[in-house]
Amino acid sequence: MRLLSDLDIAKKKVALRLDLNVPIKEGVVTDDTRILASLETLNYLIKAEAKIVILSHLGRPKEGTFDDQLSLRPVASHLSNELGISISLINSMKEFHDTNAQICMLENIRFFEGESKNSDSLAREIGSHIDVYVFDAFGTSHRKQASTYGAIKVAPFSCAGFLVQREVEALSRALKDFSSPFAAIIGGSKVSTKLEVIQNLGQICDKVITGGGITNTFLAAKGFQVGNSLYEKDMIKTAKSLLNDFNIMLPEEVVVSNSFDGPPIKKRISEIEDNEIILDQVISEDIKQFIDSSNTIIWNGPLGVFENKNFSEGTEELSKLISMSDAYTLAGGGETLSAINQFINKEDISYCSTAGGAFLEFIEGKELPSISALSD
Repeated sequence: MRLLSDLDIAKKKVALRLDLNVPIKEGVVTDDTRILASLETLNYLIKAEAKIVILSHLGRPKEGTFDDQLSLRPVASHLSNELGISISLINSMKEFHDTNAQICMLENIRFFEGESKNSDSLAREIGSHIDVYVFDAFGTSHRKQASTYGAIKVAPFSCAGFLVQREVEALSRALKDFSSPFAAIIGGSKVSTKLEVIQNLGQICDKVITGGGITNTFLAAKGFQVGNSLYEKDMIKTAKSLLNDFNIMLPEEVVVSNSFDGPPIKKRISEIEDNEIILDQVISEDIKQFIDSSNTIIWNGPLGVFENKNFSEGTEELSKLISMSDAYTLAGGGETLSAINQFINKEDISYCSTAGGAFLEFIEGKELPSISALSD
């Protein structure tokens, strides 16, 4: 993979693709985690006196149509304050060509016709006004679009920024250069959405620990009553096959209630009644010991409905077990990062991925289009 640190970008014209798809309320950025993650690459380019145009998407506008609610204006303003440098918002690459400003931000790239279809003409329009295309939006690297693939291919030079470099190195270390024992913790509501993750990790890790609705489907596949819990009836056969093929650790006890507002009740998995819902799980001694003995841990997804204090104990305990581990720990996914921020110090995790879909596809073993383009 071509890296920014290998190129001479002094005073070059640079297009920098970032993932600045951040939450905005009443014109104000409410979570700038992704903006802060972009600063290392941005400051490197600024120090090199590069002329920079930033590209990003925001939300899901109708392609080819301007939507003021999804304008990048608040993002440009927030980033300007963060850097202490004025960043003007522009509507075309020609404006970047004509301006003397050191940093510009192109309006939401999804406003432009052809972005989602990987339009060759849009990619060439971006590439024709620059010397170097720097891709630093790992969270979009699983999408083959004009700004995430086409522009990388047609630009005179292209490379990965520091965030993409860190993400690929961290995920590759966990999946390819890991030390055993290797624990994979996969939570979520549905087996179907994490099937390929479980299949790929099941082949390389020692044991898979499940959480959430995924656990419920596996319990049902083993013949346990799961009451009114969320589970996938049409995935029972698949779940049985996974249980036969891989070493999947299930809880011995869970936390149930008659409703999401009801009191938490701990029960053994053999004692669940028809009117009860599994909303959390108790971490068994076997699972605790395995996590403690592991040298590599990948975590994606909570154990239960941790947003509700009554059903957060399992995810909180899991967070603390992982944070105290001496293993190389890799976490990814929005709910996982929320749990980390809620229960432990993020610095106690070896690496927290900024990506969602791209993180999952990488650990599924899929080739990401952007990373492939940067490696051609």
